[in-house]
Amino acid sequence: MTEKTTSMPDWEKRFRAARVSLPDWAEDAPDRSLFVSNATGTYELYAWDRATGAQRQATDRPNGTTDGVLTPDGESVWWFSDTDGDEFGVWMRQPFGGGEDEPAAPGLEASYPAGLALGRDGTAVVGRSTNEDGSTVHVVRPGSEPVEIYRHRESAGVGGLSHDGTLIAIEHTEHGDAMHSALRVMRLDGSGVAELDDTEGGQVELGLNVLGFAPVDGDTRLLIGHQRRGRWEPMVWDVASGEQTELGIELPGDVSAEWYPDGSALLVSHSFEARSELWRYDFATRQLVEVPTPSGTVSGATARPDGSVEYLWSSAAEAPVVRSTSGRVVLDPPGMKAPGSVPVEDAWVEGPGGRVHALVQRPTTGEGPFPTVFEIHGGPTWHDSDAFAAGPAAWVDHGYAVVRVNYRGSTGYGREWTDALRHRVGLIELEDIAAVREWAVSSGLADPAKLVLAGGSWGGYLTLLGLGTQPDAWAVGLAAVPVADYVTAYHDEMEALKSMDRTLLGGTPEEVPERFEASSPLTYVDAVRAPVYISAGVNDPRCPIRQVENYVDRLAARGATHEVYRYDAGHGSLVVEERIKQVRLEIDFAARHLG
Repeated sequence: MTEKTTSMPDWEKRFRAARVSLPDWAEDAPDRSLFVSNATGTYELYAWDRATGAQRQATDRPNGTTDGVLTPDGESVWWFSDTDGDEFGVWMRQPFGGGEDEPAAPGLEASYPAGLALGRDGTAVVGRSTNEDGSTVHVVRPGSEPVEIYRHRESAGVGGLSHDGTLIAIEHTEHGDAMHSALRVMRLDGSGVAELDDTEGGQVELGLNVLGFAPVDGDTRLLIGHQRRGRWEPMVWDVASGEQTELGIELPGDVSAEWYPDGSALLVSHSFEARSELWRYDFATRQLVEVPTPSGTVSGATARPDGSVEYLWSSAAEAPVVRSTSGRVVLDPPGMKAPGSVPVEDAWVEGPGGRVHALVQRPTTGEGPFPTVFEIHGGPTWHDSDAFAAGPAAWVDHGYAVVRVNYRGSTGYGREWTDALRHRVGLIELEDIAAVREWAVSSGLADPAKLVLAGGSWGGYLTLLGLGTQPDAWAVGLAAVPVADYVTAYHDEMEALKSMDRTLLGGTPEEVPERFEASSPLTYVDAVRAPVYISAGVNDPRCPIRQVENYVDRLAARGATHEVYRYDAGHGSLVVEERIKQVRLEIDFAARHLG
């Protein structure tokens, strides 16, 4: 261990320690894998030949690369090339063993990606999204010009390709509800095969998603997710006969699944109350058997051809590791290991819409009350879990308690909880955060004079909205890549997010101006009293920079205490040193203003 490493604080080590994602593997060449790692200091794609042990960095770009997939034969790596994190670009391709990159789908202009499916004969089905065209799907055959087989103004994307390459499943929101997709199965000439729409044309708030075709030639079974019983769970839909087989998996919380490689069983992923576990569902016996994993969070899992299961596991106290049910560590990155952190405690607080679940981490020294950071997750359709997170751990190391709230809108607590924030967007989430804040103070955990509201993306949006609508509640605000001016954000953001905002708020800013006004942080900027720190990516297509500048200009006009950090990337950074810099700036800002 070098002198520099021994003097480095633990919170920085957690960011710098080498990480790897769950390796993806080629369906017909399972020894060939692709994974993401930060080993060079930037998150990039790596090709791994399991047979020889050889690993090769496949991409090398200043702002990193994380979107990639192997062709079924394992001969090529497809990766998405955008510009400095703006998410607008084209698919590139390179040989698995290394070589020159070339456009993977020549003839297709740059776009936002909307799904990709690769066939065994070299055919690709490419989903695209642009502000001009809406959503389009194209079939790209080797040596031929791309052929458009689908187009609609509303959001849609490629869900999956059948094993024999004859059928394509897409998820679409032609009915106008971007939170609840319908499904369409087509042949590659664009002709229709089957339709499934649980929304009944947008009249019912029930969604569907594609989990994958059966991995057998000629098998027309499609594994899908549905919400008919108030949560996500899997079902098998035979798109040829129309038969729907509900599996009756009686587990609380959300359930997803993927096929075992021989099609005889499903690997079931179960998420409930911020933790997750794995099960095997056998079609012959209709039995559900647990796949043992430690308590915590499984953030990805895959069944291998030999029947073993590989999974990426972590907990708030222990760093991620790629494990196998065979008992071994699948992929152990070299170099420094991430120090552990403190475990999370569960808090359940009565809120105006029902019990709110929060995850709490306390400093290891002191009795409290502590200065406390409310670290608000993004999404909003996401949730905080008992998983390793270097950001919250850094605050704990600096003597702060950290509270993370799974407000209404979060996943993992049933469909009604996730769908509850329509029309009063932002305000509903903040009601739940306020209830947890009151609990944190009354329980003796949090110092009411030293409460920090913080978050990124949707969490950054809720931070700015909370500082304006609850100005007496917070001592400091830290907002990363936030929505700050909702109307301008709507007009500047990527098309898929426009669709989501129309769903959440019930229309465009011109159609429902009062809702956009009520939900926009800019409306309340003059009420903000707490010092505000904002960080923003200048190439961000999700929370564009112009609307952030509008908010900052209003703060500056009245001399409000604020600092802004702009960086040359998109919706966050894939560069480790940049991430560390941003956390350091936030911790320093809070320390200066809390005293």
